[in-house]
Amino acid sequence: MSSYDNESKLHARRRFLTQLVIGGGGLLLLPSWAVASQRLQAVRSSANKENSRFVFDLEAPLDYKVFTLDNPHRVVLDLARTQLVPGLTAPVPDGSVVQRVRFGVQNGYDLRVVLDVSGPVEPRVMLLPPEGTAGYRLVVDIPHRGIPVTAQAPAKPVPRSSTPAPQQSSAFRDLVIAIDAGHGGRDPGAIGPAGTREKDVVLAISRRLRDLVAAERGLRPVMIRDSDIFIPLRERTNIARRNGADLFISVHADAFHNRSARGASVYCLSLQGASSEAARWLAERENAADLVGGVSIAHQDELVASVLLDLAQTKTLENSLDLGERVLRQLGHVAHLHKSEVQQAGFVVLRSPDIPSILVESAFISNPAEERRLRTAAYQQQVAEAILKGIHSYYAARAPSGTRYAMA
Repeated sequence: MSSYDNESKLHARRRFLTQLVIGGGGLLLLPSWAVASQRLQAVRSSANKENSRFVFDLEAPLDYKVFTLDNPHRVVLDLARTQLVPGLTAPVPDGSVVQRVRFGVQNGYDLRVVLDVSGPVEPRVMLLPPEGTAGYRLVVDIPHRGIPVTAQAPAKPVPRSSTPAPQQSSAFRDLVIAIDAGHGGRDPGAIGPAGTREKDVVLAISRRLRDLVAAERGLRPVMIRDSDIFIPLRERTNIARRNGADLFISVHADAFHNRSARGASVYCLSLQGASSEAARWLAERENAADLVGGVSIAHQDELVASVLLDLAQTKTLENSLDLGERVLRQLGHVAHLHKSEVQQAGFVVLRSPDIPSILVESAFISNPAEERRLRTAAYQQQVAEAILKGIHSYYAARAPSGTRYAMA
């Protein structure tokens, strides 16, 4: 089936769903689901040459937001309906880019955590489920990447009601590009004939893409993983959503038992994968804290929730196909293409209903010649640049309002 056929089906599906919404007299948009009030029980921290890590021990899962501020540099976490255990302190380890941790009340019932840092940082945040004796944990990793670290100085007491100074407003919002280096940690991915591990080469490509995106005005990268760690597939898309991602790019290397297979490919979600994901979201909506297309489905009528999901997914699939075609076209300038059209499959990391998502197979690591090429800095850079050019092309045609691309 051609991409044109897919797009025609998606357009028809969206028209039907829009008519269904209008015919039903419109939708009542209810407030998002909120968890019961809980307490932040403890804060643990550690630091090494590469990262600072802060672990927030929780009683239950929660909604949260994370963002950074400049002048001075800060990482801000807003924890929904969360209170401090009386007397709780947050130790800052020696050798950390974090200088102190402050707490404040936000909106009367949310907890704001402010980490003062010594330079610009790109935090990674993960909500981990209970494991063994450990309960829910919100883990904040802050890569150092050349930012000066200092020995800890005693922090002055700060009133709990303190909040960070408001960030100076900007005329444009940055578009957030979530970059997912496939596999990691205990999952090496495919292994080439010479022993090259997929997890290593795709992390190298992803870091190069991160640096390219970071250098572009109007774009901001978010690395799903920036070290050799294992992150479950669902958590990868959750990290992207919590960081407000506008696009999700998953980087992989292909493999096949026939070592002559070669070339780069691009995948987006199949209609079958979208349908099964919609069913999962609907089944779990009573426990969901997520918004779909900016609207909560937690307490919507099942039909209304289904229509909301279908509308969001249909538009997202259209955008994913468009993005994939543009990235594939650019990859064709630097690599042989295994398939000349965007492929569709039910990969879990592509299933976010409202974030356009693609998976890039950079080459066949099972092919000896392509394995050697994957290991070179030159090819890694070429792949990263091709992806960025595809992103530029996509936003030149689909510029969101309030962004630099919309003013071009």
